[in-house]
Amino acid sequence: MKTGFPNVFLNFVCRVVVGCIFAASTGVVSAQFRVDVAGVGLNQLPIAVSAFRGEDAAQQKIAAIVQADLDRSGQFRAIDPAGVALDELSRPDVSLWRQKGADSLVSGSVARLADGRYDVRFRLWDVVRAQDLGGQSYAVTQGDLRLAAHRIADFVYEKLTGEKGAFSTRIAYVTKNAQRFQLWVADADGENAQSALASPEPIISPAWSPNGAQLAYVSFESRKPVVYSHDVASGKRRLIANFKGSNSAPAWSPDGHTLAVTLSRDGGSQLFAIDTNGGEPRRLAQSSSIDTEPVYSPDGKLIYFVSDRGGAPQIYKMPANGGNAERVTFTGSYNISPAVSPDGRWLAYISRVNGAFKLHLMELAGGGITALTDSAADESPSFAPNSRLIVYATQQQGHEVLMTTTLDGRIKARLTGQSGNIREPAWGPFQK
Repeated sequence: MKTGFPNVFLNFVCRVVVGCIFAASTGVVSAQFRVDVAGVGLNQLPIAVSAFRGEDAAQQKIAAIVQADLDRSGQFRAIDPAGVALDELSRPDVSLWRQKGADSLVSGSVARLADGRYDVRFRLWDVVRAQDLGGQSYAVTQGDLRLAAHRIADFVYEKLTGEKGAFSTRIAYVTKNAQRFQLWVADADGENAQSALASPEPIISPAWSPNGAQLAYVSFESRKPVVYSHDVASGKRRLIANFKGSNSAPAWSPDGHTLAVTLSRDGGSQLFAIDTNGGEPRRLAQSSSIDTEPVYSPDGKLIYFVSDRGGAPQIYKMPANGGNAERVTFTGSYNISPAVSPDGRWLAYISRVNGAFKLHLMELAGGGITALTDSAADESPSFAPNSRLIVYATQQQGHEVLMTTTLDGRIKARLTGQSGNIREPAWGPFQK
C-alpha cells in the first residue's frame, strides 16, 4: 500500500480494498425487513389498491405488497380503500373512488387451485375516465405469491408512468452476525431473503452479472481478498482472481464477458480486466497512484473509478480498454463509490462533507450535483435497473441499515432488520 496519504484515504482503501469495513460491527441480524416510507413527492399519482378477494387464505397480503411497492417508488400517493374488497371482475363505482381522491384503482383476487398453486388475478382501472386499463393472471406457488404481487406493481407502474417497473427484481446485500458473514439475495423490497453464502470471514463488494444469473464478490476465507463468481441458482462458484496481494472490487462489463478488478499484484492498487472464465489479467492503466472501485458505463465504452492521482480520492473515467483518465468530480475533496445509472444519465457517489459521508447524484450530461441525504455515514449506492431509485447503506440510531431513495431525494424507504448490521447492497438487473 502506498504511504504518505492522509489517514482518511487509508481508511477508505482499508474499507473498500482490504475489507475491514466490518471491523467494528456488532449485533444480531434478521434477514427479514420492513419498509418504512418517509417524505413527500411532487406530482404523485393518487391510487387505491383494494383488498384482493381471497387473499386472507393465501398467507400474503397481495394488496399491501403492491401498495408498498408503489409508495416506495415515489411516483404514487396511496388512497385508503377503507376496507373495500373488489375482485378483477367487479366494475367499480368510479364516482365513489373519485370522491375518495383516487385517479386509479387496482382490484383482484387470489384463489387456491387443485394442484396447490394460487391463481392471482388483477385489473387496473382509470376511475377518472372510467376505463379498464387491463390486467393479468399468474398461477404461482405459495412461495411466489410475493413475486406475483411485485409483478402486479410492475404492470401498474408501467401503465401509469410509461416506464418499466423494477419491483420484481432482486437485491443482494451482506450481513454480519457475531463472527458470521452472509451474502443474501432478496426481493427488491428486502423480503424473501435467501442465503447465498455464509463464512466466518468477511464477504464484500457483491456485483450482479448483466443477466442476473451470477454474483461476483470478494471473500476473505483464504485469509486474503479473493474474487469469486457465484451462480445464484445452483450455488456453484468459480475462482476468478487469486493473485499475489489483494484481489478486490469486481465489476461486470455490460456484455458479461469481462470483470474489471482491483489488484495489488504489481504493487499498489491498480485496475485490471480479466475474462470471466479466468485467465491472465490485463492492466488498464499505468499509474503510481491508487486506482480502485471500477464500474462500467452502460454502453461498455467507459470505466468510472476512484483514484488519488490528484492528491485526494476523486472519481475519474477512462476508455474501457484502458487509456488516459479524465477527472469527473470536482466538487468536494473526497469522492468515492461511483455507480452509473443503467440509462447512462446519472452518477451516484459518496462525498465527504464536513466529515460526514453523504450520497450525491450528478447528472453526467450537465454536471449538476444534488445532495440526496442528510445522513452522515452513507455507503455503496446502487441503481435500480430502471434508473429511478437508488439503494444504499447508511447508519440510523446506531444501526447499519439499507435505504432506497428517489433521484430527487424526496421519498426514502428504510429496509430495516430487527437489529444488526446490513451492508454492501447491490441491485440486480431486470430478469430475462
